[in-house]
Amino acid sequence: MIHFQNARLIDPEAQSDASGSLTVEEGRIVARDGEAPAGATVIDCNGRALAPGIVDWGVKIGEPGERHKESFRSAGLAAAAGGVTTMIVRPDTLPPIDTPEDLEFVARRASAAPVNIRHMAALTKGREGREMVEIGFLTDAGAVAFTDGVRVVGDSKLLGRCMSYAKGVGALIVGHPQDPSLSKGAAATSGKFASLYGIPAVSPMAEVMGLDRDLALVAMTGCRWHADQITTAAALPALRRARAAGLDVTAGTSIHHLTLNEFDVGDYRTFFRFTPPLRSEDDRLAMVEAVAEGEIDVIASFHTPQDEESKRLPFEVAAPGAVGLQTLLPAAMRLYHQGGLALPELWRAMSLNPARRLGLEAGRLAVGAPADLVLFDPDAPFVLDRFALLSKSKNTPFDGARMQGKVLGTWVAGERVFG
Repeated sequence: MIHFQNARLIDPEAQSDASGSLTVEEGRIVARDGEAPAGATVIDCNGRALAPGIVDWGVKIGEPGERHKESFRSAGLAAAAGGVTTMIVRPDTLPPIDTPEDLEFVARRASAAPVNIRHMAALTKGREGREMVEIGFLTDAGAVAFTDGVRVVGDSKLLGRCMSYAKGVGALIVGHPQDPSLSKGAAATSGKFASLYGIPAVSPMAEVMGLDRDLALVAMTGCRWHADQITTAAALPALRRARAAGLDVTAGTSIHHLTLNEFDVGDYRTFFRFTPPLRSEDDRLAMVEAVAEGEIDVIASFHTPQDEESKRLPFEVAAPGAVGLQTLLPAAMRLYHQGGLALPELWRAMSLNPARRLGLEAGRLAVGAPADLVLFDPDAPFVLDRFALLSKSKNTPFDGARMQGKVLGTWVAGERVFG
């Protein structure tokens, strides 16, 4: 039994931020705001914030095929150090996770991590957009969602079939809203800045067009659907219309698109190369407001480890993505300190909403909820050193940045895994 006292409880379900205490026994929360039970281990939080552990949706692991970039163990250690207690892992491995046997293999490998891991499976075989996977069998094997990641299924007829089948078994499909022909080869958002720097660019309309196509198919099939990354204000009206029509759709965005903009690419540093590319400051601010208003449901790191050889290339050909398991929380604190989002709003998007959408118990501080917790100081300053990160790969855009927000302890099912 553990009793957390003098805590600043961040409750995303009640949308509250208040002083209190929490008692944990046998891996679950058993009491709030009571006295320490006899025999309990007492942890004095000294007024620091205690929140549900982060549920990071869209984490890339290098097993199988790219273990030199990231293993389940190294990612798990980085997650624990970043306050992430559940990783929702992508299927874009080598080979992709597209059969129950593949899923069983990675589930066994995931036991090396100190945090919870749930797996998404590919939507089409080999992520090639030609043939649907066995959605029913993979669901039975434990897949929480189906996605081909950034490889957009270009065949609308096939995607419609996938959605119809998913509707029949209650599976969730995760889409990447992007028109693949427009966005092919692009490394920046079109505009004066990209033209000035000579970077191949794509209009934000590619995201809008891809979203419109996917939402039309969702309306046709009635499936459960989630947009992995909405990054431009022009895409928000389509989401509003879909929800007003009663479609079962949710949307996410990345912490990088909430805290960085296209001008950060200025010195051609490839740590700022993302898919979709970084957007304008107006788009960034619109995404922050959309999270606050609940139009964007989920914030995630989209942790994408890349080795040095993949990044030390000309900007337009460098591998996209950044590690983010350890930087998600301090990056989110930028939004908090800038006044854009309160801590309960952030934790609603980083913990409660992803857990709810995926049918997990996590993301809550209610009595009976799993004792997956993070204790952190939202004000603690530090300068990020990428070589201090626990991920095997060190590709972060925040290297050398002044940040605030330090994780002091992480618990999974009541067991301390960091701090």
